[in-house]
Amino acid sequence: MGHTIRSLAAAMGATAEGDLDLPIRGAAEPATATPDLIALAASPKYAEGLAQGGAVAALLWPGADWKALGLKAAIFAPRARYAMSGITRALDPGPAIAPGIHPTAVVDPSALIGEGAAIGPFVVIGAGVRLGPRARIAAHVTLDTGAQIGADALILYGAVIGARCVIGDRFIAQPGAVIGGDGFSFVTPEKSGVEEIRATLGQREEIREQSWTRIHSLGAVTIGDDVEVGANTTIDRGTIRDTRIGSGTKLDNLVMIGHNVVVGRDCLLCGHVGIAGSARIGDRVVLAGKVGVNDNIEVGNDVIAGGASSIFTNVPPGRVILGYPAMKMEAHVESYKGFRRLPRLFAQVAELQKAVSKLAKSD
Repeated sequence: MGHTIRSLAAAMGATAEGDLDLPIRGAAEPATATPDLIALAASPKYAEGLAQGGAVAALLWPGADWKALGLKAAIFAPRARYAMSGITRALDPGPAIAPGIHPTAVVDPSALIGEGAAIGPFVVIGAGVRLGPRARIAAHVTLDTGAQIGADALILYGAVIGARCVIGDRFIAQPGAVIGGDGFSFVTPEKSGVEEIRATLGQREEIREQSWTRIHSLGAVTIGDDVEVGANTTIDRGTIRDTRIGSGTKLDNLVMIGHNVVVGRDCLLCGHVGIAGSARIGDRVVLAGKVGVNDNIEVGNDVIAGGASSIFTNVPPGRVILGYPAMKMEAHVESYKGFRRLPRLFAQVAELQKAVSKLAKSD
């Protein structure tokens, strides 16, 4: 695809100066850019790299003297990372999926395929599936019975969409994602040791043999518009009601969403986040990498949880939390400072004990 400085600036909603018709093939870091690549130098700290590379055009910080930097053209980005979303979108060709249905794909006659859809090799589309217009389905994807997917979806290699799942427009699933697997629900004929421990917080009357019986998942998964799901992420279907993911929410790689979970709108769930069954996550919540959320609790709107936090109890809206167990971030920082001071404190106590012992002996 051909691009120019003019078209890239328009894609970003940014201003540009210089030769706006310069052809651009792609983007690069300043020190490695060639004349057909735009150098991404949106901060003054990258100016030195521009001198090392061969770029003639760059994405620069506001007020930069592009002529003094030896450039022929520049795009100015008041907010660099936001500008990156526009320029990378314009330069990304996307996966090579030929229009139409590949001869090796297996499509049930009852499936409804939207106009302009592209379905790759070895895709399996089950009975009653409804696939929206302009959807792109890469190789080895499975869309199970009765699944519904909106317009402009992009479902990449090896992803699985389970039976009866309903997904909105502009959905993106990275390779290996599984939407609508069975929930992890098992029960014992008698009260289990886990139930006893949860009630007593550690006390057990007796330890006895137990066997687990499956509770089948009759629900599905409902996903809103503009949701993205990372590689090898899993979203289990609900037991009776659907597991739900709100519009605009983004899930990183290797995220685990348990059965009956409700995730709100515009949330950001980073890699290795795990949310146990029936938890409720509000709108605009950010869970950093490796955050764990206990089952049957509620995390309020606009909560931000730092990396590896373990959330065991309800969290009120707007709180910033960190730690194990998760607490207010400032409280965790203070407690961690105290923890680091413990060796020094122990040494001081030992010295005091020696001094007191000497005084006692002298008496």
